[in-house]
Amino acid sequence: MVKDTLLVLSGGMDSVTMLWEYADTIAAAVTFQYGSNHNRREAECARWNCKRLGIKWYEIDLSFMGKYFQSSLLSGADAIPEGNYDDENMRSTVVPFRNGIMLSVAAGLAESLGLKNVMIANHSGDHAIYPDCRPEFINSMGAAIADGTYEHLQLLAPYTNLSKGEIALRGKNLGVDYSHTYSCYKGGEHHCGKCGTCVERREALEFAGIVLDND
Repeated sequence: MVKDTLLVLSGGMDSVTMLWEYADTIAAAVTFQYGSNHNRREAECARWNCKRLGIKWYEIDLSFMGKYFQSSLLSGADAIPEGNYDDENMRSTVVPFRNGIMLSVAAGLAESLGLKNVMIANHSGDHAIYPDCRPEFINSMGAAIADGTYEHLQLLAPYTNLSKGEIALRGKNLGVDYSHTYSCYKGGEHHCGKCGTCVERREALEFAGIVLDND
């Protein structure tokens, strides 16, 4: 298969699963440092998985977001609310237009590398809280990327309507080692188990029948 795709790779469960599932078509992956509590831990996982698969990995600094944008995700571990993603307080974790900014940079990088596609691992569990993960946004951003590039790059988002549990099940079948993924919004050495992304991670792993030690 032709390797003509650039993946936006956070280092979390979803994008790492996508990296492994579509490795035959992914020429490169890019991780963005934007000042979140968990950026460093996620980037370590992104680098590890790309090395295992022999996929070129880029890391791009977007630290201006951490400096100027307002979000509990950018304000230290103590600012992160605990509870489920559908709780109202989880809105504080939204980083304004994060995916729009990252996809714009990714599109420029992809075209510079001579690639044809940009890929992102948004999923249905994100839709309630994060507007830049919803199908409407993906469709609009995809049109902008196609119209704004000479080669009419395509935005691919094959997990848009999947749950995190369904993604984890795909990863299990692929043999993905989820101990080399990181999700906790507090950014500690181990997952806190209490923030929204930790709760969702645990539920997804349980759905797929995956047990991780010392997660």
